[in-house]
Amino acid sequence: MKAEDVRPSYMRPYDPQYDPLVDATPGRGTGYAPTYWVGTAGLPPEDDGPIAGDIEADVVIVGSGFTGLSTALHLAREHGIKAIVLEANQTAWGCTSRNGGQGQNASGRLYRSGWIERYGKETALKLDAEIREGFQTFKDLVAEFPECEPQPGGHLYIAHREKKMDFLRSETKLMRDVFGYDAKMLSKEEVQRDWVNDADSFGAMHEPDGIGVHPLKLAFAYMRKARELGVKIHPASPVLDVETRNGVHYLRTPGGTVKARSVGFATGGYTSNKLHSRLRNKIMPILSNSLVTRPLTQEELAATNFKTTQVITDTRTLRFYYRRLPDNRVQIGSRSSITGADAPNPVHMAKLVDGLHLKFPALKGIKIDYSWWGWVDVSHDMMPRITQPDPKETIFYAVGYGGNGVSFSAHAGRRMAQRIAGKHLKAFELPIYNSELEYPNVFNTVRSEAFAPFRRMGQRFLYHWYHAQDEQG
Repeated sequence: MKAEDVRPSYMRPYDPQYDPLVDATPGRGTGYAPTYWVGTAGLPPEDDGPIAGDIEADVVIVGSGFTGLSTALHLAREHGIKAIVLEANQTAWGCTSRNGGQGQNASGRLYRSGWIERYGKETALKLDAEIREGFQTFKDLVAEFPECEPQPGGHLYIAHREKKMDFLRSETKLMRDVFGYDAKMLSKEEVQRDWVNDADSFGAMHEPDGIGVHPLKLAFAYMRKARELGVKIHPASPVLDVETRNGVHYLRTPGGTVKARSVGFATGGYTSNKLHSRLRNKIMPILSNSLVTRPLTQEELAATNFKTTQVITDTRTLRFYYRRLPDNRVQIGSRSSITGADAPNPVHMAKLVDGLHLKFPALKGIKIDYSWWGWVDVSHDMMPRITQPDPKETIFYAVGYGGNGVSFSAHAGRRMAQRIAGKHLKAFELPIYNSELEYPNVFNTVRSEAFAPFRRMGQRFLYHWYHAQDEQG
């Protein structure tokens, strides 16, 4: 039986037009998006049902995706704290069940050269060590839960234009010479002969760290282990508002109020502006479309020369991310609509299908078995934050991965658990831990939700500009 065939009594129809800049909450008990991961993950693990009455908790985690579940798991496993997890809809309903399952040695949108430019070499080296430790946290969890169908080996970064090869050569040299990272360059011929016959490729950079996973199976594994350790997970329990009185937090849900000593927000791209003042307008939610084909035949595998199962992205600003899944399907995703209202417009999926055909002409006409979209939490400075914004207030958040949350969310959850537990680590001096998410400059004076349509206008302009730049020869 498939996960989407299970309908708890409280489940409501999937809303394809949900938009975090418009809607006050992501719903209540809403069904999963029709993703390949939902269709193949099997039955969801048992949960603790919606909140039914007023209760107390030491720690409440808001959001049951990778970050929330990792936080709860590490709180229980490493600190003996049994948290309550509040989820508006179903477990792993948001980003975690809608991504491409690509785990990389990265976090946020900045390259390592960008770290040096922004923070200086000394801090960049420390940040690199932290991100590497974060990838190890992810690797350890994946090894613990092999049911997530791991596909290890590395990450292939495809140059989609000849002019991008110089950028990749520079980045490869930096990674080797400065960060001691075993990256290497591949020619167009090497990529197409030994890895995959991507017709859109002019060469690539290969990084040795990268793992593809079935993200929902991994999230369900996190959930099972956390509940074994005493964590309570309550779906269909959206947080309607949060009030803090005398240092105690009161989280109101439709079924009752949860009183907590500490609160950790882990809501990713599904963070409503009305959730909490500390998170208002701090990220720009961006839609990403994804599709999965039917399984490829042996003839199609030969025609595409799809030898690798490693995770792949290309050098477009509006990048494609893709890979061959364990059952020989191809998954590919890219940026999508600007607004939730426009998300179901078939033109966006058509553009993604065109991208599939551009890279793999032999797959023209192939049946698409799954297609979906979801929101990505892009921070305004392109880097995540795992922080306690006010040291006098026991409110924490981990958000802003910018599309690199599959792997780093595991470590972000561990770090947020440490912060909630009162630990003081040297790592917390790094910029992703010691500062808040930033407003864009314009929001220094205008921070209301009324300005949201203008943000979307700017995004629309940028998308047209990025597309023009991406496709220039």
